[in-house]
Amino acid sequence: MVDDYVCRTAITCLSVDGEQRELLEETISEWKRGCQIATDMAWGKCNTKSDVQPLAYDDVREHTDLGSQHAILATHQAAQAITGCIERRSKGKKVSKPTFTAPTVKYDTRTMTLFDDGTVSLSTTKSRVRCELALPDADDGYQRQYLDSDTWSVTESTLTTRDGDYFLHIGFRRPKNDTEQNTAEDGTVLGVDLGIENLAVTSTAYFFSGRESTHDLREFEKVRAGLQQTGTRSAHRTLEQSSGRELRYIRDVLHQASNAIVDEALRYECNVIAFEDLTHIRDRTGASWGHRWAFRTLYEQVKYKAEAEGFSVKQVGSAYTSKRCAECGFTAGENRSTRNDFRCVNCESEANADYNAAKNIGMRYVRRGQQSSRRTGNSQLALKSGTVTPSGGFTAHPEGFDAESTDKFHPQSAEGA
Repeated sequence: MVDDYVCRTAITCLSVDGEQRELLEETISEWKRGCQIATDMAWGKCNTKSDVQPLAYDDVREHTDLGSQHAILATHQAAQAITGCIERRSKGKKVSKPTFTAPTVKYDTRTMTLFDDGTVSLSTTKSRVRCELALPDADDGYQRQYLDSDTWSVTESTLTTRDGDYFLHIGFRRPKNDTEQNTAEDGTVLGVDLGIENLAVTSTAYFFSGRESTHDLREFEKVRAGLQQTGTRSAHRTLEQSSGRELRYIRDVLHQASNAIVDEALRYECNVIAFEDLTHIRDRTGASWGHRWAFRTLYEQVKYKAEAEGFSVKQVGSAYTSKRCAECGFTAGENRSTRNDFRCVNCESEANADYNAAKNIGMRYVRRGQQSSRRTGNSQLALKSGTVTPSGGFTAHPEGFDAESTDKFHPQSAEGA
């Protein structure tokens, strides 16, 4: 069973030529189409791999250029996405049929082969391509601890593209030892902070501006208040029309933001997206009714989209995440002198206030593993420059993965939830 293994991911850039690039692009496109075909056929009928595969396999093969094994994997991806929706619906949440837009494609040991010479063979829609892994020159690069190990074995992996570059998220696993057998959660966590100036900021330093949506929400509230005060039938009709236009616009903004957050989690191979507890977010941020609605709607959108991709969304306690220094752990209201700026009065480190909070939120979830009697804390926080563990171990991303060498974070300073 999956729970009997510790899983890790080694992100490695690929060196591809023009012909290989075209084949990989086509494979990604066909993969998304295959997943959608399988989902469309199984939606409302079945959700297990053993049921979706025989139902949709022939159609995926007929209507895409995917090979037989990739067609099987596409049906399995559809089953996983539908299962996530069913679980969400069972909790009283609204769901819609999953759609596949992320520029990724899954690989397993039948469709991908790693070689000792630092190359990888990948199945495409036409033929296999053999690409060079852009590994660090040093023999002690972090990928080597998995590639050169007899303990870790290759499992399902993901190819993704961004800004013209290709990254292979190579999955590895090893059996858990005796002290790890009761571990409930392993993997990589993406921290997310919600706010006014920035609608969302992640622990990987992705910023989704909230200025325009903040302005529109305030204008919407002014119009709504004015029309409600007028109270005429004409005003009521105008209120309904205006509300519809504004809500459609804001929902579109929130969909863009939720897609960006989920894509960021996919890019950094995260298993969990951690938000702060939204219960009292209006009091903490000074948010209006519209902001509070937007925050909750964004959270729900991220949740169902993340579950469709196979990972979870959680909330952690919000106390002191905006006042605690992610560098030294010193907590004081004076650390955050303005809404946007964070400057620790103890260690004098400076950062964007929302970014500092996002790292604290993510690490708070990670540290749950150290404090729970049911877990061993075998998880890590995703940063722009790499990943960090609760014990302070840092693993840098490979060269070419938009690494930021100045990004530092000391997990021992973060307060546990």
